[in-house]
Amino acid sequence: MAGTMGSSNSGHKTKGNATAVIGMQWGDEGKGKLVDLLSAEHDVVVRYNGGANAGHSVVIAGQRYALHLIPAGILSKGTLAVIGNGVVLDPDTLLKELDTLQSRGVDTSNLVISANAHVVMPYHKDEDAAREDTLKGGAGESPLTEIGTTRRGIGPAYADKVQRAAAVRARDLLRPELLRARIAQACRFKAPILGKQPDVEAMVATATQWGQRLAPMIRETTYLVHDQLRAGKRVMFEGANGTLLDVDHGTFPYVTGSNTGTAGIATGAGVPPTILTSAIGVMKAYSSRVGSGPMPTELSGDTAHRIRERGREYGTTTGRPRRVGWLDVVALRYAAMLNGITSLSVMLLDVLAGFDTIKVCTAYQLADGSTTDRFVADGPELAGAKPVYTDLPGFMDEIGAARSLAALPKPARAYLDFIQEKVGVSIGFVSIGPDREQTIIVGA
Repeated sequence: MAGTMGSSNSGHKTKGNATAVIGMQWGDEGKGKLVDLLSAEHDVVVRYNGGANAGHSVVIAGQRYALHLIPAGILSKGTLAVIGNGVVLDPDTLLKELDTLQSRGVDTSNLVISANAHVVMPYHKDEDAAREDTLKGGAGESPLTEIGTTRRGIGPAYADKVQRAAAVRARDLLRPELLRARIAQACRFKAPILGKQPDVEAMVATATQWGQRLAPMIRETTYLVHDQLRAGKRVMFEGANGTLLDVDHGTFPYVTGSNTGTAGIATGAGVPPTILTSAIGVMKAYSSRVGSGPMPTELSGDTAHRIRERGREYGTTTGRPRRVGWLDVVALRYAAMLNGITSLSVMLLDVLAGFDTIKVCTAYQLADGSTTDRFVADGPELAGAKPVYTDLPGFMDEIGAARSLAALPKPARAYLDFIQEKVGVSIGFVSIGPDREQTIIVGA
């Protein structure tokens, strides 16, 4: 993955190696496991988008770690973990996460938070819930239903970022007078929306406490990342959510509030798009989704239950059962195209063990009767699409003990070959179990 980098904003040539790890579906693809696996090969891991609505689960030596805001690279000793400016920061969740990791013996001293990361305030969560309740209650008179957010305030925090006037950034937690003024102004704006006057003094007191604890971690991260690259360090950019939830390119309006793909790295971390030397697309061997919105291959009944239980398809952040379905290569081709994916990481292949037949969606039949092999990046239109399936032989044997492609059953290898052919990108990693060691590195 080594290569010559482009120029940074300072005009100096960068020498480091820059890798992106991107989710190619609707999130929850297993990015945390791959980031953890690759962290030992990288000096810096940067989270560049999303908030506490995005969770990563990592299993090391049988111990499961649930991360929501902190980059999964924190679990690799000596790796610098950076929360970039494109993240919306929930300090309450972050501090609880830090306390939990420290109680389990994880060294968190290498965590750095961008001073320009916007802060999720309590009124953002109230607004998120109010909007969802309004959409849910108005479903009968509107074509839209609730978005299915985690109600963690992510969308309203990003909206305030764009509206500017009442936004709070991490650096403001360290500036008492400005902090009070921003919170007071935000509360004036939010009162009509929430139907109540938020308690300004209580929020100021809470935010001040956040700032006192987080102060040693809050830094200017844009120059920090560029300095690391110029020094020849290896930097990994850790995506949150998935490509199909991208606010611009996903199944709008059933999306998240940020740019989730490689395009989000430039704005969310402050580096030029030419800096990447590789982009690893992380995908499940099937499909899953949390919340509302279309998913053409969605399953129900016994097949869905089997996949959900074997794959532990329950949200890291919310515990909600995920919707599951067969693999959709139409969506995967789209995600690979958008992100410039250079290799694939196929996760949870072991979940499909035991099926006589595995179905793969290779095209959509649209509401007008036409067929397309191109993804439809619009929620209402995609909702009317029906999957066109190709049936492949399943494999009955459990594969958790395999450590090479050759050790996999022939139908499992044929399934992987089919994915490579249809997506048009080679596979570099195959996960056949939850533990760090249960990963096949192709060509190793």
